[in-house]
Amino acid sequence: MSDVEIRQTGVVLTVALNRPETHNAMTPDMIQELRVIFADLPERDDVRVVVLTGNGRSFCAGADLNFMRAAADYSFEDNVRDGEAIFDLMEMINNCPKPVVGRINGATIGGGMGLVSVCDIVVAAERAKFGLSEVRLGIVPAVISPFVLAKIGASNGRELFLTGERFTAQQAKIYGLVHHVVPDEELDDKVAERVSQLLQAAPEAQAAAKALIREVTAWRHQEALREYTANLIARRRASDEGKEGMSSFLERRKPYWVAIGD
Repeated sequence: MSDVEIRQTGVVLTVALNRPETHNAMTPDMIQELRVIFADLPERDDVRVVVLTGNGRSFCAGADLNFMRAAADYSFEDNVRDGEAIFDLMEMINNCPKPVVGRINGATIGGGMGLVSVCDIVVAAERAKFGLSEVRLGIVPAVISPFVLAKIGASNGRELFLTGERFTAQQAKIYGLVHHVVPDEELDDKVAERVSQLLQAAPEAQAAAKALIREVTAWRHQEALREYTANLIARRRASDEGKEGMSSFLERRKPYWVAIGD
């Protein structure tokens, strides 16, 4: 079974994370599948709008725990390459010339927050929960940070990056991460309504408008950001805190920094 399911209805392509048994946790294989899909999209005249969602009750629970456990013992270079792959995926979606609508059907944690941040329009079900939980695992949201902070701003980032706390869909809307919050049963109708509005616009003009937004709000030294963030996540995964955070999570116990504070 593929880690990503693709469904096309007319000119609308639905890209669904397809590991519902793990809450659509991201693996290197899933990341690679998504990169292939989004690399192909600029040349596809048969696709006007992309809907990004998750199968099952979650959107994306972040990195796969088994992968994260193994990554703690990867070489520094391997962890850098993994970080660069995630950064490149986020940039591909962010730069996609087609409008990307996020259909957020449930829990969205860690790397899932990066995926939400690079969607053009985000519709979330009321039950969806969000979080940047990396610091509670002894790591940081490094490679997704340029995309998340571009969406929610540094002030919100300071609180959410440092606490790692969960927050509701309504709070996500206040932060600017989400555009529309609807009852769970109305999620598909609202997504369809947003897609319908997007299909009223000229596709080349939409692509130009997206490029305009990127140009006007351009980050400087993008390549430096890629190197810095990928190196940072590699260091944190290999750190004592990173290993302790993952071990304590999997062993269902408090990490030592919480136990000390009790």
